[in-house]
Amino acid sequence: MPVAALVALAVGGTAIAPAALLTALLHPASHTDAATIVWSLRVPRIAIAATVGAALALAGTLLQALLRNPLIDPYITGVSSGAGAAIAIGVTAGVALAAIPALGFVAGLATAVLVAVLARRGSGLDPERLILAGVSISALMSALIALALTRMGHGNASEAIIAWLAGSLSGRGWPELAAAAPYALAGAALGIATIPALNVVRVGERRAATLGVDVVRLQWTVLAAAALLTAAAVALAGLLGFVGLIVPHLARRMMGTDLRVGVPAALLIGAALVIVADALSRALFAPLEIPLGVLLAFVGVPAFLYLYLRGAARAYA
Repeated sequence: MPVAALVALAVGGTAIAPAALLTALLHPASHTDAATIVWSLRVPRIAIAATVGAALALAGTLLQALLRNPLIDPYITGVSSGAGAAIAIGVTAGVALAAIPALGFVAGLATAVLVAVLARRGSGLDPERLILAGVSISALMSALIALALTRMGHGNASEAIIAWLAGSLSGRGWPELAAAAPYALAGAALGIATIPALNVVRVGERRAATLGVDVVRLQWTVLAAAALLTAAAVALAGLLGFVGLIVPHLARRMMGTDLRVGVPAALLIGAALVIVADALSRALFAPLEIPLGVLLAFVGVPAFLYLYLRGAARAYA
């Protein structure tokens, strides 16, 4: 990840010579153009990109381990679709663009609760119901987004919301990170606390229960952690697909299925992936930016097809 951060510091719409970059890093209080660009623009974006990548990677790792299916994405909780629908409707109703991240966060969590209620069986969660409920609610929310965008027509508001739905870190800074960080940290704390139990669940829920794991409590804890992590990521960067799907698979390939080493690997890989992707989105066609979600999709779609064609769904069987 440090290498990815250095790459992100060095590239962007404005070229900075290595000597000027080093001087800016060593003297953050200087009033040079390089120091302003580095500390006011690039460092916050790197911190946000790392947070988003780590949050989505951890959420995906937790859900895939719980459901024992490596084709599960953290957006199966409905967070992304709920956030997108609420934001599209909010903009149509005249909500200020400054309120978009908070609106998306609240709506995303509310949708995750709805999906959890629909997936409930007895006192626990049914994995198949969770997937079906997530897919169904996401389809409904996508229809609402399309309806809202149709009513908006063309204009600055519709262009802004489309850019947000495509995923971007443009315009994000320390205030946005400070607002989302507590929820991401809470989700991370909850998720990391479940690692021992999730390692046991690999042998099956029934056997795990006989070994002392409270499976119902574990299900709700993992879902809450994944919802908090994903909602924080969505509030910061919009909708970024495939990070939570691909990164857990890469971590398993590198470190094995033991989450005690797999989770740290997923956090680092996820952070580095989004940092590098954001740097490329700024540098490839500078000064124009490619939507971050679009760039990640070009990597994620082939990787997803590879997983599917290789029968990755049997990895937890």
